[in-house]
Amino acid sequence: MGEGSVRLAAPGAATGVGSMPGSDPGEAVAVTFDAVPELPFLPELPARGPGADLVGRAATVLADLHVDLQPSGWRLVDRPGGDERRGRAFLDHDLDALEERAAGYDGPLKLQVAGPWTLAAGLRLTRGEAALADRGARRDLADSLAEGLAAHVADVARRVPAARLVVQLDEPSLPDVLMGRVRSYSGFRTLGPVEDAEAEAALGRVVGAVASLGAPVLVHCCAAAVPLGLLRRAGAAGVSLDLGLVGETLDDDLGEALEAGVVLFAGVVPTSGAPLSDPATTVEPVRRLWRRLGLRPEAAAEQVVVTPTCGLAGVTPDQARGALRRCGEAAQVLVDDPEG
Repeated sequence: MGEGSVRLAAPGAATGVGSMPGSDPGEAVAVTFDAVPELPFLPELPARGPGADLVGRAATVLADLHVDLQPSGWRLVDRPGGDERRGRAFLDHDLDALEERAAGYDGPLKLQVAGPWTLAAGLRLTRGEAALADRGARRDLADSLAEGLAAHVADVARRVPAARLVVQLDEPSLPDVLMGRVRSYSGFRTLGPVEDAEAEAALGRVVGAVASLGAPVLVHCCAAAVPLGLLRRAGAAGVSLDLGLVGETLDDDLGEALEAGVVLFAGVVPTSGAPLSDPATTVEPVRRLWRRLGLRPEAAAEQVVVTPTCGLAGVTPDQARGALRRCGEAAQVLVDDPEG
């Protein structure tokens, strides 16, 4: 996995959030290594269908818990079935493609999986209610994810032994979980909020299981109200945000996080398929943030990884490749001209 590495990325790095268009894992892996060579990633291809989606993929990583697919979504069940096996087959095909493309690769490599709270909100119990509604189920999910994700990371480390692995936990549902905004199965009410202490502890168990293998962890949350303090206390070495979505609302928390050495994965390249701005304009939100916080301009290149604002599954393959390349060009601007 790369001896002694705790860095998330080298200065001027760029990467993707996770999802890509299409259904060919070999082609998608090749694009990530070509377009963002400083921090390539194992892409997710949800266009293949159930089992390749965010929740379905993470569910196949769980240890000693099983799922099937119902009209209402993924459900926890007692034994593995065809839906789970299909998701596992998708992951195996992706890992085979990665192993072939990354033979001899010795740089950083990012993996992604849904975090424990997005899983708790997205997986259902036998009678249909979200696992989030049951405290014991929440605990079991976090423990299962911690064990299963550690095994997944170890598997990738065996397949690409010289790579320095970085793990991204996707937590788009975390703010809703904390604020009690996740709808019940009936839709007529919302589930009660989870206390910060419980959320932090569960996330910390997953982060700790991965970090113990030498792989630093970042958390991606495409929301406006990201609980940065909670993520830091849980052990996240990096945070991945849509800078346009958070605006200036997180400046104080971001300033503290950056001063503490947290790496910012800055979502600044749009994923709508609209024409892209030039690299200098693209990276201007990072420069404005740095000026507002009074940080050294040169530090941005060392502490920022440029990314799209979210996943790229909804655009064409050419647009996805172009967006990732623009991320790399924008990241280089921070190295060459940090003050603008």
